[in-house]
Amino acid sequence: MTKIARMYHEHGLRQAEIARQLSISQAKVSRLLKRAEQAGIIRTIVTAAPGVYAELEEEIEKRFGLNEAVVVDVDPEASEQDILAAIGAGAAGYLEASFSGRDRIGVSSWSQTVLAMVDRMRPLNPRGAEEVVQLLGGVGAPEAQSHSNRILGEFARMIGAEAVYVPAPGIVATREIHASLMQEAPMQEITRHWRDLTVAIMGIGSIEPSAVLATSGNAFSSGEIQRLADAGAAGDICHRIFRADGSLVEGDHDDRIIAIQTDDLLRIPRRVGLAGGPRKRDAIRGALEGRWITTLITDVHTAEALVAE
Repeated sequence: MTKIARMYHEHGLRQAEIARQLSISQAKVSRLLKRAEQAGIIRTIVTAAPGVYAELEEEIEKRFGLNEAVVVDVDPEASEQDILAAIGAGAAGYLEASFSGRDRIGVSSWSQTVLAMVDRMRPLNPRGAEEVVQLLGGVGAPEAQSHSNRILGEFARMIGAEAVYVPAPGIVATREIHASLMQEAPMQEITRHWRDLTVAIMGIGSIEPSAVLATSGNAFSSGEIQRLADAGAAGDICHRIFRADGSLVEGDHDDRIIAIQTDDLLRIPRRVGLAGGPRKRDAIRGALEGRWITTLITDVHTAEALVAE
């Protein structure tokens, strides 16, 4: 089914031509295409036309010094899942048109919004980038780790790039374990990859972890979250915690995180942040105020709230 779906939808072959090449009937090709759609192998995606909110995008760019803002349409009563899906679709359309083929891309692979983007991407030909690198440790509980690996692996496949995984968890128990891991040859190699990145694609997290991250073993404990909140934490990118004014919340937690260093992250020329919805507004504002991102992809109601504040 997958082969026939690719021949029809990706290569543009007619059903009669597929039937001829595979020595089967055209009726069977039609039936298999229908079954592929029912099985979820074929998905229909509606992408909003770019520039629908051009004035709002320009206002956000000017207000926060962004290189680019992408605002997607959602209903006023949209659920968090609907908002996530809309931002994912908008991000997929934006990125498909913006890769150079020579990019080295970092991805925060625990993000549900980034997963929504990957699920809505189409294969690129020619390739969109040289490599895709995890920005945060991807080892964790088996079910959650499969989520992290799926994001990176599927994204790399879609854009024809090599996938580079971080062979470590996102958080370790002590700074001594962290120091030991970072001295190992595989992590030294990952650090070199991080320093060569040209693009970062990142979810912007609130201080409370997503359901996936919470079950992965890579989330902060409830006590740590409370201490971070007491220090003014509003959000995070790759476990680097910041306040609503964008300033970094420093502490012992930094010595246990297996992720790209803040200085290396902020040196990446294009840093694309994906987030939306009321729960994420303080985190998004912090990411904007602190210049953590150079491009924001968000929903229209979040964008309106940001410029109204």
